[in-house]
Amino acid sequence: MTKTYHVIGLMSGTSLDGLDIAFCEFGKVTEKWQFAIKNAETIAYTEQLKKKLRDVYQASAYQYVCLNQELGEFFGYEVNRFIEKNQIQADFISSHGHTVFHQPQRKLTTQIGNGATIAAICKLPVVCDFRTKDVALGGQGAPLVPIGDELLFSAYHFCLNLGGIANISTKNEGKRIAFDICHTNIVLNYLANLLNLEYDKDGKAAAQGNFETAKPIFEQLNRLSFYAQKPPKSLGRELFIEQIKPIIDTYLLAHQNSKQAICDLLCCFSHHIAFQIAQITGAAQSLFEPKQIETTSKKMQMLATGGGVLNHFLVKQIEIYNPAIDLVLPNIALIQFKEALIFAFLGVLRWQQENNCLQTVTGAKEDNCGGCIYV
Repeated sequence: MTKTYHVIGLMSGTSLDGLDIAFCEFGKVTEKWQFAIKNAETIAYTEQLKKKLRDVYQASAYQYVCLNQELGEFFGYEVNRFIEKNQIQADFISSHGHTVFHQPQRKLTTQIGNGATIAAICKLPVVCDFRTKDVALGGQGAPLVPIGDELLFSAYHFCLNLGGIANISTKNEGKRIAFDICHTNIVLNYLANLLNLEYDKDGKAAAQGNFETAKPIFEQLNRLSFYAQKPPKSLGRELFIEQIKPIIDTYLLAHQNSKQAICDLLCCFSHHIAFQIAQITGAAQSLFEPKQIETTSKKMQMLATGGGVLNHFLVKQIEIYNPAIDLVLPNIALIQFKEALIFAFLGVLRWQQENNCLQTVTGAKEDNCGGCIYV
């Protein structure tokens, strides 16, 4: 067995659920990576911090720099509290940060939560800024999780993540490919907030919606130009703000912002997410060149993780729209902390100076080893 790494992975997603902290162990046995999540928790953001993160895309340069520092301090002090609470010893911290801008077509991607500040507060090395190099090499800089799917979860035909944005990875012609599918919890949480809910627990509000009433919105959403693009492709919050939010707001205005209209949209968007997943995993697999996909007489297995997996209504729709797929829901720690686990793993690969970003996934000029290290 090679060196065992003990790493704290940090993840802050676009759904603004909070900061995920996962203390993970990694090591190789007969050339295969093994992992374990030893301790993990999510630290909820205050309403004030949520608002700052939600609005930072239109902040001044000075406000942006201040929030980058504030978030780095928040991460650092929460990691220190986590270390003391669990009495752990880590080799280093690996932080995804919080994405503010993601426009790879402009060679632009930005994650905040100052890594140097985290290192200074925690007195530990910090690996961060994983996306920038790939974007500089002409790639999408996303999704980054597929290298973890390849090396840690290769037993599954598909790996689906239902976070603020849904993404999926699989193998095609022996190569790992992956891309973002659609906005998920970004939209569902936005609608739930209109009902004065932090999120739609178990999808109960969506279950009260009438899909037929909002079906024209379902059809309008499915016509968004992003879905016609060939991979590699990735999403940021920008498309939600520029294209999806106006559709939602226009519908709600026409229905006087009623509670039922919000529930109808939650139901409609859950159907939309499930439908878009089915375009990839179901009979219409045009993006994956279906003749080249490995198939067996058994159902293909899809590992599903991320906060959206806890939405029972959404999961039910995914199962209905994807009858040829066996949806595998793992233990709660992996559901909630797979991304933090994998960003800890990306840090291990960066530490070993091994590639942690795949050209077949992002479309970059080459595989690359991304991440800055503060010691």
